[in-house]
Amino acid sequence: MAKKKVAAVVKIQIPAGQATPAPPVGTALGPHGVAIMDFCKAYNAQTEAQRGTIIPVEITVFEDRSFTFVTKTPPAPVLLREAAGVAKASQNPGKEVAGSVTAAQIEEIAKIKLPDLNAIDLEGAKKQIEGTARSMGLTVK
Repeated sequence: MAKKKVAAVVKIQIPAGQATPAPPVGTALGPHGVAIMDFCKAYNAQTEAQRGTIIPVEITVFEDRSFTFVTKTPPAPVLLREAAGVAKASQNPGKEVAGSVTAAQIEEIAKIKLPDLNAIDLEGAKKQIEGTARSMGLTVK
């Protein structure tokens, strides 16, 4: 069987279980001729358990207009905001504190994010998550 040729790779972030043909899905996939409703149904079915969380997805569009997609782990800032219980990050990180997270919460988020990070081990992943927390104006206790 011959391999299909890749026409495009599209990366978008969509709330889990809530993909609709409206933007951003329609505007990202429409120019490539993908059946948008087919993608929405497949994505919503796969992410139903994580409903409400933002889930990045990488969609590979082939020349025959078929597609495959891979869901990633939620973005670190989303997980950190959830753990700290804040609605948004600090406008002036380093000068004002938006909230705080514990070392245990950092470790838990690092375990979730480890497959998508370019860290060798859990310690490296924790350092990356701590850096993201600091840049959001969160203190690590």
